[in-house]
Amino acid sequence: MGPRLFGGQAIAQGLLAACEAESEGRLPHSLHAYFLKAGSSAHPVRYRVTTLSEGRSFATRRVEGSQGDTLIFSMIASFHVTEQGFTHSASAPADMDVSAALDALESWRRHNSEASSSPIIDRLQNRPIEIVPLDPGSLFGARSREPKTGVWMRLRDAADTDPLLQRALLAYASDMMFLRNAMLPHAVRPGSPSVQAASLDHAIWFHETPDFNQWHLFATDSPWAGHARGLNHGHFFDETGRMVATVSQESLMRPKGDVLDRLREGETP
Repeated sequence: MGPRLFGGQAIAQGLLAACEAESEGRLPHSLHAYFLKAGSSAHPVRYRVTTLSEGRSFATRRVEGSQGDTLIFSMIASFHVTEQGFTHSASAPADMDVSAALDALESWRRHNSEASSSPIIDRLQNRPIEIVPLDPGSLFGARSREPKTGVWMRLRDAADTDPLLQRALLAYASDMMFLRNAMLPHAVRPGSPSVQAASLDHAIWFHETPDFNQWHLFATDSPWAGHARGLNHGHFFDETGRMVATVSQESLMRPKGDVLDRLREGETP
């Protein structure tokens, strides 16, 4: 994943640490995380869990992640027992046809000149989550696009279906291909020398327990960017179209070099 600790890894590990304190069968239903310092992927993270409140239905825990003496990560996670209640949810915004997305990706790689200049495509093959975009040009290309994307995701190697683990796996995946939404209208992508990009905070609401051994659609968009920050929203849907989680994140997207100079002069980069 690179020399820096991947944010999704910290979220997933922190959530599993919080789950270790659960003994009443509650499941995590929400979390709110902050990335305080850049972590190193070469060193382990020590997670400290503090129970802030615990009742019959809900429990709330704080998780702090440190490397050495440096606090790099902080998260509040809330747990809830399974209850009956009113139900409604939004529909998936795209056709639930992963086969069509796989065919479109292969066609784009064969026929689009941008494919050869997008090293992230090959790097994704080494990640534990398989990713197939609805629109490869939007995800991997360098041209200005509407701030909206969608990707199919699943584990490359099947994992246990334990609900705590499966929610942690979704949490890991939720930080992948996400912050780029706010950059799409500005013709930049993470990794570009013209922008400094990083996740600032991250929130997840778990509506159902996913089975990340199966395909899930992560439909995402960015309603706002400004002041060197961008806001991103997303929903996870399983293959039946059932919404299983909602994610929000604010990211750093700080212009650099000539791009920053042109913005200061009031020009469009």
